[in-house]
Amino acid sequence: MENQWFQAALWMGLALVATLLSVRIAISIALLEIMVGVIGGNYLPLERTEWVNFLAGVGSILLTFLAGAEVDPVVLKNKFKESMTIGVLSFLAPFLCVMAYAYYVAGWSLPESQIAGIALSTTSVAVIYSVMIESGYNQTELGKIIIAATFITDLGTVLALGILFANYNWHMLGFILVMGVVLFFLPKFTPWFFRKVGSRISEPETKFIFLVLFGLGALAVMAKSEAVLPAYLVGMVLAPFFLVNKTLSHRMRVTAFTMLTPFYFLKAGSLVKLSAVWSSALLIGVFLLIKVVAKFIGIWPTMEIFRFTKKENMYTTLLMSTGLTFGSISALFGLTNGIINQEQYTILLTAVILSAVVPTIIAQKWFQPEMKK
Repeated sequence: MENQWFQAALWMGLALVATLLSVRIAISIALLEIMVGVIGGNYLPLERTEWVNFLAGVGSILLTFLAGAEVDPVVLKNKFKESMTIGVLSFLAPFLCVMAYAYYVAGWSLPESQIAGIALSTTSVAVIYSVMIESGYNQTELGKIIIAATFITDLGTVLALGILFANYNWHMLGFILVMGVVLFFLPKFTPWFFRKVGSRISEPETKFIFLVLFGLGALAVMAKSEAVLPAYLVGMVLAPFFLVNKTLSHRMRVTAFTMLTPFYFLKAGSLVKLSAVWSSALLIGVFLLIKVVAKFIGIWPTMEIFRFTKKENMYTTLLMSTGLTFGSISALFGLTNGIINQEQYTILLTAVILSAVVPTIIAQKWFQPEMKK
């Protein structure tokens, strides 16, 4: 029988090491947790048990929800053209370029190439939200545009995965109907419920949010989708409420970053097998390069048209080149459904994780623009 407390200490020890490194070298905690996770997964007796997988899953759901809750409806309305154009091109350019390379050059089948295109078209909600919160950019107009554009990009990813590979059945229809009803009533019911229960040490507000996220997540899994998918939409419809309730948002953020998200980012890194990476290093590098170049082709001219500064252009394009949550979900979907094999999964997952690390470090170190409200 495994010693669960030893495993818990090992996981939290790695999370603490990443935090101390983040304080020391001023790189996003999310990225360092991924890199520490790679070391832990390859050189330490780190196990991905059921409880680790669950905590990592809750971390990804909560991060996605909190990112959605940062999408300011006023900014989204006033900057709709910018957010929509950047978001659509951020998805479409890498999706088409990666899929074409995988099919015509790498010799992958069409379904395999489609999974590759989807996995590498994403922008990481988790990484961008973590960077925005740490740097304070979530309070700026540029930061809010980036978060909104990320939503559009990942919506394209979800739609592509659904249109090309989803099971169209009664479970899916039921999930869509229930989610539609919940999203309609939630903005009206939530303020009333919170006023009734009040702010207490037992945190009824937080428990209510978790109930909604877990309930919709359960329906998503029944429909053979992913539990993380409804979380962004729930966050978006509750964004006006959370933007004026900073205390509740802060409490949920502390819960996420202290206990839950370390498991998600560490687990993402631990999935990278260095032995398999070396043998496919060239293709991984090519996929990563295609993704980043395609993002620049799609986003940079758009930022020029909307008259952002050169530094803002570079910063936004690099951050929009990141991938993690939906990229890894798409790759894992392809593996579990027999669309891609283990080697292809390793190639895609490694490229996804590198896209979370490399562009973000470059953006933070050399292209972070001045903060303007």
